[in-house]
Amino acid sequence: MIKLLIADDSALMRKLLQDIFVAEGDFDIRLARNGAEALDLVRSFDPQVITLDVQMPDMDGLTCLSQIMIEMPRPVVMVSSLTAEGAEETLEAIELGAVDFVAKPSGAVSLEIDRLRPVLVEKVRAASKARIRRTLRLTERVRHQMRSAVTARVRPKPARRRPVSGAGKPKQKPGPSALPGLVLIGSSTGGPAALDAVLPSLPGDFPWPVLVAQHLPASFTGPFARRLNSECQLSVVEVGNPMPLQAGTIYIARGDADVVVAARATGIIAMPAPARASYLWHPSVERMVLSALECIDAERMLGVMLTGMGNDGAAAMKKLSEGGGRTIAEAESTAVVWGMPGELVKNGGAGLVRPVDDIAEAIVELVGAHASH
Repeated sequence: MIKLLIADDSALMRKLLQDIFVAEGDFDIRLARNGAEALDLVRSFDPQVITLDVQMPDMDGLTCLSQIMIEMPRPVVMVSSLTAEGAEETLEAIELGAVDFVAKPSGAVSLEIDRLRPVLVEKVRAASKARIRRTLRLTERVRHQMRSAVTARVRPKPARRRPVSGAGKPKQKPGPSALPGLVLIGSSTGGPAALDAVLPSLPGDFPWPVLVAQHLPASFTGPFARRLNSECQLSVVEVGNPMPLQAGTIYIARGDADVVVAARATGIIAMPAPARASYLWHPSVERMVLSALECIDAERMLGVMLTGMGNDGAAAMKKLSEGGGRTIAEAESTAVVWGMPGELVKNGGAGLVRPVDDIAEAIVELVGAHASH
Protein backbone atom coordinates (compact mmCIF):
# COMPACT_ATOMS: atom_id res chain seq x y z
CA MET A 1 0.00 0.00 0.00
CA ILE A 2 1.12 3.55 -0.77
CA LYS A 3 0.61 5.86 2.20
CA LEU A 4 -0.92 9.09 0.85
CA LEU A 5 -1.78 12.32 2.67
CA ILE A 6 -4.26 14.67 0.94
CA ALA A 7 -4.23 18.25 2.26
CA ASP A 8 -6.91 20.61 0.92
CA ASP A 9 -9.18 23.17 2.60
CA SER A 10 -12.13 22.25 0.35
CA ALA A 11 -14.25 19.42 1.72
CA LEU A 12 -15.47 18.67 -1.80
CA MET A 13 -11.95 18.52 -3.21
CA ARG A 14 -10.79 16.27 -0.36
CA LYS A 15 -13.69 13.89 -1.02
CA LEU A 16 -13.13 13.81 -4.78
CA LEU A 17 -9.40 13.23 -4.42
CA GLN A 18 -9.98 10.56 -1.79
CA ASP A 19 -12.46 8.75 -4.05
CA ILE A 20 -9.94 8.73 -6.91
CA PHE A 21 -7.27 7.01 -4.86
CA VAL A 22 -9.62 4.68 -2.98
CA ALA A 23 -10.72 3.38 -6.38
CA GLU A 24 -7.10 2.55 -7.22
CA GLY A 25 -7.12 -0.05 -4.44
CA ASP A 26 -3.53 0.29 -3.24
CA PHE A 27 -3.52 3.61 -1.33
CA ASP A 28 -3.75 4.07 2.44
CA ILE A 29 -5.16 7.61 2.74
CA ARG A 30 -5.39 10.33 5.38
CA LEU A 31 -6.98 13.78 4.96
CA ALA A 32 -5.97 17.22 6.28
CA ARG A 33 -7.94 20.48 6.13
CA ASN A 34 -4.96 22.84 6.41
CA GLY A 35 -1.21 22.99 6.72
CA ALA A 36 -1.16 22.56 10.49
CA GLU A 37 -3.20 19.34 10.30
CA ALA A 38 -1.00 18.16 7.46
CA LEU A 39 2.16 18.62 9.53
CA ASP A 40 0.65 16.66 12.42
CA LEU A 41 -0.27 13.83 10.07
CA VAL A 42 3.15 13.83 8.44
CA ARG A 43 4.62 13.18 11.88
CA SER A 44 2.06 10.57 12.99
CA PHE A 45 1.07 8.88 9.72
CA ASP A 46 4.46 9.14 7.94
CA PRO A 47 3.06 9.24 4.38
CA GLN A 48 5.16 8.21 1.39
CA VAL A 49 3.69 11.01 -0.73
CA ILE A 50 1.57 14.13 -0.14
CA THR A 51 -0.79 16.17 -2.31
CA LEU A 52 -0.76 19.71 -0.98
CA ASP A 53 -3.12 22.56 -1.85
CA VAL A 54 -1.26 25.85 -2.31
CA GLN A 55 -3.90 28.10 -0.76
CA MET A 56 -5.24 27.00 2.63
CA PRO A 57 -6.29 28.87 5.80
CA ASP A 58 -4.27 29.02 9.04
CA MET A 59 -1.14 27.63 7.36
CA ASP A 60 -0.86 27.84 3.57
CA GLY A 61 0.70 25.23 1.35
CA LEU A 62 4.06 26.97 0.89
CA THR A 63 4.57 27.40 4.63
CA CYS A 64 3.59 23.79 5.22
CA LEU A 65 5.91 22.60 2.45
CA SER A 66 8.78 24.60 3.96
CA GLN A 67 8.34 22.84 7.28
CA ILE A 68 8.04 19.41 5.68
CA MET A 69 11.24 19.89 3.72
CA ILE A 70 13.19 21.02 6.79
CA GLU A 71 11.85 18.46 9.26
CA MET A 72 10.67 15.43 7.29
CA PRO A 73 11.57 15.65 3.57
CA ARG A 74 9.42 13.51 1.30
CA PRO A 75 7.77 13.72 -2.14
CA VAL A 76 5.07 16.38 -2.43
CA VAL A 77 2.75 17.07 -5.39
CA MET A 78 1.29 20.58 -5.29
CA VAL A 79 -2.32 21.21 -6.32
CA SER A 80 -2.50 24.71 -7.77
CA SER A 81 -4.42 26.97 -10.12
CA LEU A 82 -3.21 27.92 -13.60
CA THR A 83 -3.44 31.66 -12.87
CA ALA A 84 -0.37 33.88 -12.95
CA GLU A 85 -0.37 33.93 -9.14
CA GLY A 86 -0.77 30.16 -9.05
CA ALA A 87 2.19 29.78 -11.41
CA GLU A 88 4.45 31.92 -9.23
CA GLU A 89 3.41 30.04 -6.08
CA THR A 90 3.93 26.67 -7.74
CA LEU A 91 7.39 27.63 -8.97
CA GLU A 92 8.24 28.71 -5.43
CA ALA A 93 7.02 25.32 -4.23
CA ILE A 94 9.24 23.52 -6.74
CA GLU A 95 12.21 25.60 -5.55
CA LEU A 96 11.37 24.48 -2.03
CA GLY A 97 11.46 20.83 -3.04
CA ALA A 98 8.02 19.82 -4.38
CA VAL A 99 8.60 17.21 -7.07
CA ASP A 100 5.58 17.97 -9.25
CA PHE A 101 2.22 19.73 -9.44
CA VAL A 102 -1.30 19.17 -10.73
CA ALA A 103 -3.50 21.98 -12.01
CA LYS A 104 -6.82 22.39 -10.24
CA PRO A 105 -9.94 22.05 -12.39
CA SER A 106 -10.84 25.51 -13.68
CA GLY A 107 -14.61 24.93 -13.91
CA ALA A 108 -17.05 22.79 -11.97
CA VAL A 109 -14.72 20.56 -9.95
CA SER A 110 -17.09 17.60 -9.81
CA LEU A 111 -17.48 17.68 -13.61
CA GLU A 112 -13.78 18.07 -14.45
CA ILE A 113 -12.36 15.64 -11.92
CA ASP A 114 -12.57 12.72 -14.38
CA ARG A 115 -10.30 14.64 -16.75
CA LEU A 116 -7.84 15.16 -13.91
CA ARG A 117 -7.96 11.55 -12.67
CA PRO A 118 -5.38 9.79 -14.92
CA VAL A 119 -2.86 12.62 -14.72
CA LEU A 120 -3.20 12.90 -10.95
CA VAL A 121 -2.82 9.17 -10.34
CA GLU A 122 0.18 8.92 -12.67
CA LYS A 123 1.95 11.86 -11.02
CA VAL A 124 1.27 10.72 -7.46
CA ARG A 125 2.47 7.20 -8.22
CA ALA A 126 5.64 8.56 -9.80
CA ALA A 127 6.17 10.97 -6.91
CA SER A 128 5.82 8.17 -4.35
CA LYS A 129 9.02 6.69 -5.81
CA ALA A 130 10.80 10.00 -6.39
CA ARG A 131 14.05 11.05 -4.81
CA ILE A 132 14.38 14.24 -2.79
CA ARG A 133 17.38 16.20 -4.05
CA ARG A 134 19.76 16.36 -1.13
CA THR A 135 22.33 17.89 -3.47
CA LEU A 136 20.20 21.00 -3.90
CA ARG A 137 20.57 21.93 -0.23
CA LEU A 138 16.87 22.02 0.54
CA THR A 139 17.28 23.42 4.02
CA GLU A 140 19.32 26.33 2.67
CA ARG A 141 16.64 27.02 0.04
CA VAL A 142 13.83 26.83 2.57
CA ARG A 143 15.49 29.16 5.04
CA HIS A 144 16.25 31.64 2.28
CA GLN A 145 12.62 31.49 1.19
CA MET A 146 11.36 32.03 4.73
CA ARG A 147 13.67 35.02 5.19
CA SER A 148 12.37 36.46 1.93
CA ALA A 149 8.77 36.11 3.10
CA VAL A 150 9.51 38.26 6.12
CA THR A 151 10.48 41.19 3.89
CA ALA A 152 7.09 41.55 2.21
CA ARG A 153 7.84 38.70 -0.18
CA VAL A 154 10.41 40.80 -2.03
CA ARG A 155 12.65 38.22 -3.64
CA PRO A 156 16.34 39.15 -3.36
CA LYS A 157 18.67 37.83 -5.99
CA PRO A 158 20.29 34.76 -4.41
CA ALA A 159 24.00 34.17 -4.32
CA ARG A 160 24.79 31.79 -7.13
CA ARG A 161 27.45 29.17 -7.58
CA ARG A 162 30.51 30.33 -9.49
CA PRO A 163 30.37 29.35 -13.17
CA VAL A 164 32.20 26.16 -14.00
CA SER A 165 34.47 28.00 -16.44
CA GLY A 166 34.75 31.23 -18.35
CA ALA A 167 35.38 34.75 -17.16
CA GLY A 168 32.01 35.22 -15.51
CA LYS A 169 31.15 38.06 -17.85
CA PRO A 170 27.87 39.96 -17.51
CA LYS A 171 25.05 39.02 -19.83
CA GLN A 172 26.03 39.74 -23.40
CA LYS A 173 23.76 40.93 -26.16
CA PRO A 174 23.27 38.28 -28.84
CA GLY A 175 25.34 38.90 -31.95
CA PRO A 176 24.50 38.28 -35.59
CA SER A 177 27.17 35.61 -36.15
CA ALA A 178 26.38 32.22 -37.71
CA LEU A 179 25.16 29.50 -35.36
CA PRO A 180 28.25 27.59 -34.15
CA GLY A 181 26.25 24.85 -32.44
CA LEU A 182 23.22 24.20 -30.27
CA VAL A 183 22.53 22.66 -26.85
CA LEU A 184 19.14 20.94 -26.57
CA ILE A 185 17.82 20.16 -23.08
CA GLY A 186 14.74 18.08 -22.24
CA SER A 187 13.16 17.67 -18.81
CA SER A 188 9.87 16.96 -17.07
CA THR A 189 9.06 15.89 -13.50
CA GLY A 190 11.66 17.49 -11.22
CA GLY A 191 13.01 19.45 -14.18
CA PRO A 192 12.63 23.03 -12.92
CA ALA A 193 14.87 22.28 -9.93
CA ALA A 194 17.34 20.38 -12.14
CA LEU A 195 17.47 23.27 -14.61
CA ASP A 196 18.08 25.59 -11.67
CA ALA A 197 21.12 23.47 -10.83
CA VAL A 198 22.47 23.43 -14.40
CA LEU A 199 21.70 26.68 -16.22
CA PRO A 200 23.03 29.27 -13.69
CA SER A 201 26.39 27.45 -13.77
CA LEU A 202 26.90 28.10 -17.47
CA PRO A 203 29.38 30.99 -17.93
CA GLY A 204 28.44 34.32 -19.43
CA ASP A 205 30.67 33.68 -22.46
CA PHE A 206 29.16 30.28 -23.25
CA PRO A 207 29.44 30.08 -27.07
CA TRP A 208 26.29 28.13 -28.06
CA PRO A 209 22.62 28.98 -27.61
CA VAL A 210 20.62 26.65 -25.35
CA LEU A 211 17.08 25.50 -26.18
CA VAL A 212 15.01 23.94 -23.38
CA ALA A 213 11.80 21.87 -23.57
CA GLN A 214 10.44 21.54 -20.01
CA HIS A 215 6.96 20.05 -19.66
CA LEU A 216 4.91 22.92 -18.17
CA PRO A 217 1.59 24.68 -18.81
CA ALA A 218 1.59 27.89 -20.87
CA SER A 219 0.98 30.09 -17.83
CA PHE A 220 4.12 28.74 -16.13
CA THR A 221 6.87 29.05 -18.74
CA GLY A 222 6.93 32.86 -18.82
CA PRO A 223 7.39 33.23 -15.04
CA PHE A 224 9.85 30.33 -15.10
CA ALA A 225 11.97 32.03 -17.76
CA ARG A 226 11.92 35.32 -15.81
CA ARG A 227 13.06 33.56 -12.63
CA LEU A 228 15.90 31.86 -14.45
CA ASN A 229 16.90 35.14 -16.11
CA SER A 230 17.42 36.68 -12.67
CA GLU A 231 19.73 33.82 -11.70
CA CYS A 232 21.70 33.01 -14.87
CA GLN A 233 24.67 34.76 -16.42
CA LEU A 234 23.15 34.09 -19.84
CA SER A 235 19.94 35.83 -20.89
CA VAL A 236 16.83 33.64 -20.56
CA VAL A 237 13.74 34.18 -22.71
CA GLU A 238 10.50 32.35 -23.42
CA VAL A 239 9.97 31.34 -27.05
CA GLY A 240 6.67 33.12 -27.64
CA ASN A 241 7.35 33.94 -31.31
CA PRO A 242 10.01 33.08 -33.92
CA MET A 243 13.44 34.01 -32.55
CA PRO A 244 16.95 33.73 -34.02
CA LEU A 245 19.11 31.25 -32.10
CA GLN A 246 22.15 33.18 -30.93
CA ALA A 247 24.95 32.71 -28.42
CA GLY A 248 24.43 34.27 -25.01
CA THR A 249 20.80 33.19 -24.68
CA ILE A 250 18.82 30.33 -23.14
CA TYR A 251 15.46 29.77 -24.85
CA ILE A 252 12.59 28.25 -22.83
CA ALA A 253 9.87 26.62 -24.93
CA ARG A 254 6.36 27.97 -24.29
CA GLY A 255 4.13 25.55 -22.39
CA ASP A 256 1.13 23.71 -23.84
CA ALA A 257 2.76 23.99 -27.29
CA ASP A 258 5.85 22.60 -28.99
CA VAL A 259 9.05 24.32 -30.02
CA VAL A 260 10.71 23.63 -33.36
CA VAL A 261 14.01 24.63 -34.91
CA ALA A 262 13.93 25.86 -38.51
CA ALA A 263 16.29 27.33 -41.11
CA ARG A 264 15.51 30.74 -42.57
CA ALA A 265 17.41 32.98 -44.94
CA THR A 266 18.53 35.03 -41.94
CA GLY A 267 19.75 31.99 -39.99
CA ILE A 268 18.52 29.27 -37.63
CA ILE A 269 15.45 30.12 -35.55
CA ALA A 270 13.35 28.60 -32.77
CA MET A 271 9.62 29.09 -32.93
CA PRO A 272 6.51 27.89 -31.11
CA ALA A 273 4.27 25.42 -32.91
CA PRO A 274 0.79 24.10 -32.02
CA ALA A 275 1.02 20.92 -29.98
CA ARG A 276 0.62 17.78 -32.07
CA ALA A 277 -1.51 14.92 -30.75
CA SER A 278 1.10 12.46 -32.02
CA TYR A 279 3.39 13.63 -29.22
CA LEU A 280 2.20 12.80 -25.70
CA TRP A 281 4.01 15.51 -23.76
CA HIS A 282 4.41 19.23 -24.40
CA PRO A 283 6.59 21.05 -25.08
CA SER A 284 7.78 17.90 -26.86
CA VAL A 285 11.47 17.06 -26.44
CA GLU A 286 11.18 14.54 -29.28
CA ARG A 287 9.79 17.08 -31.74
CA MET A 288 12.34 19.73 -30.71
CA VAL A 289 15.31 17.43 -31.31
CA LEU A 290 13.97 15.97 -34.57
CA SER A 291 13.30 19.44 -35.96
CA ALA A 292 16.85 20.51 -35.08
CA LEU A 293 18.28 17.46 -36.85
CA GLU A 294 16.51 18.56 -40.04
CA CYS A 295 18.50 21.80 -40.31
CA ILE A 296 21.67 21.44 -38.20
CA ASP A 297 24.40 18.79 -38.49
CA ALA A 298 24.23 16.40 -35.54
CA GLU A 299 27.96 16.94 -34.93
CA ARG A 300 27.18 20.55 -33.98
CA MET A 301 24.62 19.65 -31.33
CA LEU A 302 24.64 18.48 -27.74
CA GLY A 303 21.55 16.81 -26.26
CA VAL A 304 20.99 16.79 -22.50
CA MET A 305 18.26 14.69 -20.88
CA LEU A 306 17.33 15.62 -17.34
CA THR A 307 14.87 14.09 -14.88
CA GLY A 308 11.37 13.31 -16.10
CA MET A 309 8.57 10.79 -16.25
CA GLY A 310 8.10 8.80 -19.45
CA ASN A 311 10.38 8.57 -22.49
CA ASP A 312 9.92 11.88 -24.34
CA GLY A 313 12.97 12.63 -26.48
CA ALA A 314 14.90 9.42 -25.87
CA ALA A 315 14.52 8.12 -29.42
CA ALA A 316 15.38 11.49 -31.00
CA MET A 317 18.46 11.98 -28.81
CA LYS A 318 19.64 8.48 -29.72
CA LYS A 319 19.33 9.51 -33.38
CA LEU A 320 21.35 12.66 -32.59
CA SER A 321 24.04 10.50 -30.98
CA GLU A 322 24.12 8.07 -33.91
CA GLY A 323 24.60 11.05 -36.24
CA GLY A 324 27.74 12.15 -34.43
CA GLY A 325 26.25 14.49 -31.82
CA ARG A 326 27.07 14.34 -28.12
CA THR A 327 24.54 13.43 -25.43
CA ILE A 328 24.37 13.58 -21.64
CA ALA A 329 21.83 11.81 -19.42
CA GLU A 330 21.24 12.70 -15.78
CA ALA A 331 22.33 9.90 -13.46
CA GLU A 332 19.75 7.85 -11.61
CA SER A 333 21.36 8.87 -8.31
CA THR A 334 20.11 12.48 -8.63
CA ALA A 335 17.08 12.25 -10.95
CA VAL A 336 13.76 12.81 -9.19
CA VAL A 337 12.26 10.37 -11.73
CA TRP A 338 14.71 8.42 -13.89
CA GLY A 339 12.26 7.93 -16.75
CA MET A 340 13.45 10.13 -19.61
CA PRO A 341 17.21 9.94 -18.89
CA GLY A 342 16.86 6.26 -18.02
CA GLU A 343 15.31 5.53 -21.41
CA LEU A 344 18.18 7.33 -23.14
CA VAL A 345 20.68 5.21 -21.22
CA LYS A 346 18.76 1.99 -21.89
CA ASN A 347 18.52 2.60 -25.65
CA GLY A 348 22.26 3.24 -25.88
CA GLY A 349 21.93 6.91 -26.78
CA ALA A 350 23.67 8.44 -23.76
CA GLY A 351 27.28 9.37 -24.40
CA LEU A 352 27.79 10.47 -20.79
CA VAL A 353 25.82 9.85 -17.60
CA ARG A 354 26.37 12.47 -14.90
CA PRO A 355 24.75 13.59 -11.62
CA VAL A 356 22.90 16.87 -12.00
CA ASP A 357 25.51 18.98 -10.22
CA ASP A 358 28.17 17.85 -12.71
CA ILE A 359 26.17 18.39 -15.89
CA ALA A 360 27.00 22.07 -16.45
CA GLU A 361 30.71 21.26 -16.27
CA ALA A 362 30.23 18.40 -18.74
CA ILE A 363 28.33 20.70 -21.13
CA VAL A 364 31.10 23.32 -21.04
CA GLU A 365 33.80 20.71 -21.55
CA LEU A 366 32.07 19.06 -24.52
CA VAL A 367 31.28 22.36 -26.22
CA GLY A 368 34.82 23.61 -25.58
CA ALA A 369 36.30 20.43 -27.02
CA HIS A 370 34.15 20.83 -30.14
CA ALA A 371 35.26 24.46 -30.59
CA SER A 372 38.94 23.50 -30.34
CA HIS A 373 38.71 21.06 -33.28
